[in-house]
Amino acid sequence: MPTRAPIDLPRLGVGLGYRRELHDGILAHRDGIGWLEIVTDQFLNDPDNPLLETLRESFVLVAHGLEMSIGSRAPLDEEYLAAVAAVADAVDAPWVSDHLCFTREEGVALHNLTPVFRTPEHAELVAARVRAVEERLGRPFLVENISYYVDPPSEMTEPEFLTAVMERSGCGMLLDLNNVTVNAANHGFDPYAYLDALPLERVGQIHLAGNTPEGVLLAGPTGMETDRHDGPVGEDVFALLAYVADRVDLPAVMIERDQNFPEDFGEIADELRRTREVLAASGGAR
Repeated sequence: MPTRAPIDLPRLGVGLGYRRELHDGILAHRDGIGWLEIVTDQFLNDPDNPLLETLRESFVLVAHGLEMSIGSRAPLDEEYLAAVAAVADAVDAPWVSDHLCFTREEGVALHNLTPVFRTPEHAELVAARVRAVEERLGRPFLVENISYYVDPPSEMTEPEFLTAVMERSGCGMLLDLNNVTVNAANHGFDPYAYLDALPLERVGQIHLAGNTPEGVLLAGPTGMETDRHDGPVGEDVFALLAYVADRVDLPAVMIERDQNFPEDFGEIADELRRTREVLAASGGAR
């Protein structure tokens, strides 16, 4: 049924995306990390990996996937879904997330987060797939906005499409603010107007990231901004976080760093501290 009610998820605070390169620093700074997000796909063939049990001793673990291909027209991959469910069960994840896109179609793996054609009919199809995923997982499923470099002709804006999927499925959203910043730069829209067009009360989780050591977006070979997650969170991303947190209570906010890891974990610890400060100043850490 359509819903605009606030999402009901555990309040986890400020967390971090788990990467093996950061393992020692994470354990050494566990008091400053509220929770961890694991990449589900890294454990699909090994849900009983001892690493997960080690992490669970200190952190709540949330499962974030890459290959659900929730935006595909093909039937759900039941084998993949079962493997995701096994990982989520193993870590007792309070929710699971993946990207609102497609990564394969008609048996062809694209190895890319590809944007969907945004039509009312496709929103209904995706919503039905989301409902089926939530039923199989037995826990909430959040859809994430992706960064994209080609915007296919569509009948709906991205916020309209995301809203339709959430209203028709009852699911929540993982809002990646770095992706909003990248897309706004590349496609010429106002990121704040984008946020205003979303049902922010359905945001269950926030991703923060940056794209160079200076926190400035890196121009790609075609002159477009590229999403790299290889640097400190940018000031523009922190500004969007404050804007959202001024408007809604956020269950969980986290930082992603996928490459170019700092030698001193203190850099990331400082970003976590800054994130908590932004939320506290806006009231978003309730």
